[in-house]
Amino acid sequence: MEKDQLKALASQLSHPSGEHGNEIAQMMHATNIGMTKNAIANLKLAPNDSVLELGHGNAGHLEFLFSHYPTIHYTGLEVSTLMNREAQQGNKSFADVGLASFVLYDGTTFPFEEDSFDKCFTVNTLYFWQNPLDLLAELSRVLKPKALFSLTFSHRSFMETLPFTPFGFTLYNPDEVLKLVAQTSFDLHHEDSQLETVMTKDGQAVERQFSTLVLKNAK
Repeated sequence: MEKDQLKALASQLSHPSGEHGNEIAQMMHATNIGMTKNAIANLKLAPNDSVLELGHGNAGHLEFLFSHYPTIHYTGLEVSTLMNREAQQGNKSFADVGLASFVLYDGTTFPFEEDSFDKCFTVNTLYFWQNPLDLLAELSRVLKPKALFSLTFSHRSFMETLPFTPFGFTLYNPDEVLKLVAQTSFDLHHEDSQLETVMTKDGQAVERQFSTLVLKNAK
């Protein structure tokens, strides 16, 4: 790909929009589903938990989520208007009975009251956080005391092999994320690191290392 094409792809990955947005979202769902399932599994969800997801994309994973945890209450946050609309349309059956709702936000301030959620997860959004400490402080505010947060991301060593990550991505290894966490009101509950095989856009199988850092809200 040319540099301009790589920049355009990076922009779509951070904020899907326009005619190619849904195609990108479907690709992200397919490549991220293993990481998403890992993030969810590490939360140890309980009946009637209120669950927040930061950056839900097209929310194609909600069928899996509710098939395993049918009584939770899910709220998804997104900066992408297109993904907000697609998630609502694709999960209308869950939204109509009050199990799921989808909310747009500005990427900084969460439009919720304090202590609103029991659990939270996010997958592959960390790279796009403009002010990580401010975002984590806002997340702590809306999570209940001792709430768990699954922060799932691919390691720097893998992400650096992708040609689009120089454009708008901030890459991390787990130790770098933990240095950020040490400056917040979150404590590390446990860490789950995995190695999985995923397919690239050109059909090549590659190994991706990722971690889920499960953080406890210690406010």
